[in-house]
Amino acid sequence: MKPIEKRSTVTFTTKGQVVIPLWLRKEYGIEEGTKAAVVATRDGILLKPVTRAYIRSLRGSLKGRGVLQFLIEDRKRERE
Repeated sequence: MKPIEKRSTVTFTTKGQVVIPLWLRKEYGIEEGTKAAVVATRDGILLKPVTRAYIRSLRGSLKGRGVLQFLIEDRKRERE
């Protein structure tokens, strides 16, 4: 993946919420209701969107661990 040269500034609310700029939401396929993993790194806070494309990329890598089944069941519960 090539480095992103475009930057934006965001502001945190009193609840710690932040709006991800539209250009980034489009770039990473983030839609309303998309969940993200929050990771503390040496460089700061990393948000990793858990999109359908990301889940599809994991196919086979989680076989036999029950994680994929958990994600599928979690998705079904969200729809209900």
